[in-house]
Amino acid sequence: MAFDKRNLQVLANYCAAAADAMAYTLMRTAYSAFVKETEDFSCTVVTRDGLAFASPRSFGAPWYSGIDYSPVLEMIEFYEPGDVCITNDSYSGNVATHSTDIHIWKPVFYQGEIVCFVVGHIHNTDVGGAVPASLSRSLTEIVQEGIRVPPMKIIRAGKLNEDVAAIMRLNVRAPRQNWGDFNAQIASVNIGERKILEIIDRFGVEQFKEGAYAILDYAEQQARSVIESVPDGEYFFADFADEDGDSPYPCRVALTLRVRGGEVELDYTGSDPQLASSLNMPTGGRERHPLALVGLTYVLYTFYPGMMLNAGTLRVARAVLPPGTVVNCEQPAAVGMRSLTCMLTQIVTFGAFMQAMPQKMPVSAPGGNAIMNIKTNDRNDRSVMASIGPVGGGGGGTPFADGPDGMGGSSAFLKNTPIEVNEVEVPIRFLRYGLQPDTAGAGRYRGGLATVMSFVVSSPNTIVTARNRNRSRFNSWGAQGGQAGSLSSFTKNPGTERAVELGNIDVVTCEPGDVIQVIGPGAGGWGDPFERQPEAVLRDVQRGFLSADKALAQYGVVLAEGRIDEAATRLRRAARPQGAGQAALFDFGPHRTAYERIWTPARYALLTEFLAQMPVMWRHFLKHKIFAAVQYESASEGDMRIEMQQLFAAQRARFAALSPVVA
Repeated sequence: MAFDKRNLQVLANYCAAAADAMAYTLMRTAYSAFVKETEDFSCTVVTRDGLAFASPRSFGAPWYSGIDYSPVLEMIEFYEPGDVCITNDSYSGNVATHSTDIHIWKPVFYQGEIVCFVVGHIHNTDVGGAVPASLSRSLTEIVQEGIRVPPMKIIRAGKLNEDVAAIMRLNVRAPRQNWGDFNAQIASVNIGERKILEIIDRFGVEQFKEGAYAILDYAEQQARSVIESVPDGEYFFADFADEDGDSPYPCRVALTLRVRGGEVELDYTGSDPQLASSLNMPTGGRERHPLALVGLTYVLYTFYPGMMLNAGTLRVARAVLPPGTVVNCEQPAAVGMRSLTCMLTQIVTFGAFMQAMPQKMPVSAPGGNAIMNIKTNDRNDRSVMASIGPVGGGGGGTPFADGPDGMGGSSAFLKNTPIEVNEVEVPIRFLRYGLQPDTAGAGRYRGGLATVMSFVVSSPNTIVTARNRNRSRFNSWGAQGGQAGSLSSFTKNPGTERAVELGNIDVVTCEPGDVIQVIGPGAGGWGDPFERQPEAVLRDVQRGFLSADKALAQYGVVLAEGRIDEAATRLRRAARPQGAGQAALFDFGPHRTAYERIWTPARYALLTEFLAQMPVMWRHFLKHKIFAAVQYESASEGDMRIEMQQLFAAQRARFAALSPVVA
């Protein structure tokens, strides 16, 4: 059957409504705040061979709109009506990408034939492992990150596998909460199955099956129309996580974006080696893995807000993911913080597209949203394990408007949990939760303000985890003359003699009365700050977003008695040194600027080439050895090359395992 656009859109709307119903059911019946409030989940309808073609329109996490479930679907030998399958193992098909994400899928049968699958995941607050909430940057092997369930049937022909269920409940810190969330997932796919059968009754089974692939084809056409508007070329961009583990050295994600004739290649060559920490991404090298391409999805949707988001959207692209690197790790690497690295893949995608279309792209959001979790006990000595929500930065400034405040930008789907809910469920008392002044990167259109969270702990041996903490060293960048955003901070007992600056430590033990304060990173601004309308600057001061001192220093706006001194402002702006507003395309902030005087792209390219020749399990170790040896800027590129080759030779000579085997 041939579908015209009208009929295809009608079918697509029905399928999206089915996914909406799945998401609404999950959200309304889940136990944990991280699912029912923060909405870290996905609900999707996929084809018989696993390609996502319908997702919720306003619920849950959009990272998985283009997911391909085929690797795990194929791991089940056969399906029968009433089956529900489960996995959270990152190395079984690379669909579940860290252990806290529980994925389930259910076949939808019609007259004895599988017509599609209804699928979804939730982020469990805890699945056991070495630390509360299961995830920490410091973990080094996936076995430390909680229980792993390979792809299997958890419900067979409508009957629960009680043995597997008992093992799952035994190995987590909050079994009642986890099991409540799991039952909500089951309700979600059951609703999805019912809605799909209703659609088939309305449209017919053949029309439904053909329509699913037609929806994918139409999304591909839409995506291709956007890429065809991007100038052909090659664009390089890199960015950094503050640390690659328990070390002072950063983690680099590099991207070469190649645009040719309506197709794109995202080549991650130059990214750091596989790490002995949990920042690794388990993509399996799949060229359309959603973690590698979610930044592209955001770019496409920015330029075409009416675009269908599904697996067809990603057909215009392929990712190059070198094996044994932070973007394509091998077992048994830990992967719990893969979301922080995934945010970097988004940021470098935005940076590359900013070079291709500098007058159309917004500045990137900072990434590194801290997901705050608490393990404690209430006054009845009941153990409590809960997520209390994200603390992040704002969205980057755009070519036509300020960035949104307090939203994560590229992860703004993570909604905040109201403090009233948190204080009912967790024995803590909030002191503050809101926007932090003077954190936005200055610009003609400023970046979004960061979020601040402060609370008091009431029980001994309370453990606070702050997953994905970042941007305490490397600022989020500004563009087109806009300035970088402010750095983040994490402090125990701020403003007291017992104050401790925690940096990016993500697991902290607290006593009763201890105060934890987290401030997210500010987002970068777009355009010359001295071109910002003085009235907009005054409005930010009146709202408490900006201090008068920063209004003067960053924007050249002079305020007197709560009003703009127009004459003094004109003089102040005119006195700026000539050419000061003609900045480079990007402002990376002082730390990265100083860092890249030593670790230039050319030096990093040599390091990447050397490490790629080494055994995978040696690469992170050798990276640290080279970093420790390189401390000063080289006089010339030739000197730098000689220096690096000498360092590489010294490492080969020092360790026998790195010497070539002579036949």
